Amino acid sequence: MLTHIRPVAALAGALVLAASLTACGGSSAASDEKVVTVYSADGLKGEAGDGWYDKVFADFEKRTGIKVEYVEGGSGEMVQRALREKSNTQADVLVTLPPFIQQAGSKGLLQAYAPQGSDRVDGADKAPDGTWTSIVNNYFGFIHNKKELPTAPKSWEELLDARYKDRLQYSTPGVAGDGTAVLIKAMHDFGGQAPAMEYLKKLQANNVGPSSSTSKLAPKVDKGELLVANGDVQMNFAQSKSMPNLGIWFPAKGDGKPTTFALPYAAGLVNEAPHAENGRKLLDFLLSEGAQREVSAVGGGFPARKDVKPTDANALALGKLLEGVEVFEPDWADIGENLTAYVDAWKSATGS
Repeated sequence: MLTHIRPVAALAGALVLAASLTACGGSSAASDEKVVTVYSADGLKGEAGDGWYDKVFADFEKRTGIKVEYVEGGSGEMVQRALREKSNTQADVLVTLPPFIQQAGSKGLLQAYAPQGSDRVDGADKAPDGTWTSIVNNYFGFIHNKKELPTAPKSWEELLDARYKDRLQYSTPGVAGDGTAVLIKAMHDFGGQAPAMEYLKKLQANNVGPSSSTSKLAPKVDKGELLVANGDVQMNFAQSKSMPNLGIWFPAKGDGKPTTFALPYAAGLVNEAPHAENGRKLLDFLLSEGAQREVSAVGGGFPARKDVKPTDANALALGKLLEGVEVFEPDWADIGENLTAYVDAWKSATGS
């Protein structure tokens, strides 16, 4: 199985006890409600109700009697919504991709809580201050229509060909986590911001246009409306079960090796959550050994707990998919600090 490579961090331990958190979690009446509200990046809920979220949320409700209210959107979109509601908090749990989970922490949207099982999550996959923990590991990737484009493109440069005009689309950087990942990978592969923006400016001639949600691109690829789009391994692998024309691939620069990087789904307890205790119970459940064993079998992803090593057919196929792909380590501190500048540079280069 591929070794996960991510930036180094260390969890400071279980920082907060339930009593103090409940006190800042809203009224006692709200806390007693049998409900928990989750704001999440798309990808973990199945198109046909057969995703990892569908399974674990149903199991959680059966086990606890607590109903999960679910709100889905792009990573940046979910953070912005939580930020707008900061004076009247609605969400209990926030799940986003990097660098948006770090952004949520820096904006004071999260409170420290170390879920049960988080001690089995690699230090690189959780916040130093205990405000978030990865629940599903994942990798950035692209998809192609296997029927109309049987052989996936090998390089970024191939995507500039006229055959992809209005048949290529990627989700919006700064709004969608996977869209932001396009910027991160391009800057890595092309060796910096300037050459990456120069390339993306050229690519814009073929790009259909903005999309706030990456998951909405897969059906278009499957139907042949698009030949190529961005995505991520977990989401697209899961979607391919009901969308047989999806193929996952990883662009290289020129004749170089294909590359990708870890892009985990990370979850945190929202600051002043109206149902904080229920949020803690859900986070514990998402990191339980049982739920983690279903990440690959049901969700098509990689467990966040390093002690859970599934051997189901999906797990084996996922490992094979990443063979020969170079996994690089983004500088998340730099990306978090300069994300706005990078997105502004992309807007300027593409006229978006």
